[in-house]
Amino acid sequence: MSVYDFQVKSIDGKDVSLSQYKGKALLIVNTASKCGYTPQYKALEAFYEQYKTKGFEILAFPANEFGGQEPGTNEEIKQFCELKYKTTFPLFQKIVVKGTGQHPLYAYLTGLKENGGEVTWNFNKFLVSPEGKVVAHLESKVDPASDEFKKQVEAVLPKK
Repeated sequence: MSVYDFQVKSIDGKDVSLSQYKGKALLIVNTASKCGYTPQYKALEAFYEQYKTKGFEILAFPANEFGGQEPGTNEEIKQFCELKYKTTFPLFQKIVVKGTGQHPLYAYLTGLKENGGEVTWNFNKFLVSPEGKVVAHLESKVDPASDEFKKQVEAVLPKK
């Protein structure tokens, strides 16, 4: 099993098979609009702009499990991301990433022992290789503008 086996819904409600991302390095991140880490949207978008042509995708999943920091509807979340942070990476419908009702994708991600277990807060990041293997679980404090982040992503970009 890999992340490619999961179906999710886009922020607009369309079914999306994660298999369409085969062969790309992925960053799966749980997001929130009213969190101290929310400004990471800006760094994520800048990184995405720089690396999307190199086989890199960011898949953002809004979630409200941590401090109720994502109270909005899918439409409100989409507008917030597009207007405030000018995001262009794929945004998906709000899901549960921890606890009762956890989305199957996140049950898979957090169930892998090598991934450090549960999501601990908003903006936890799972780095996935082009083969669909989760290679890192990055905590919220790992800044997408940091050298540490850049080094880890570059290590899993598809080889040309």
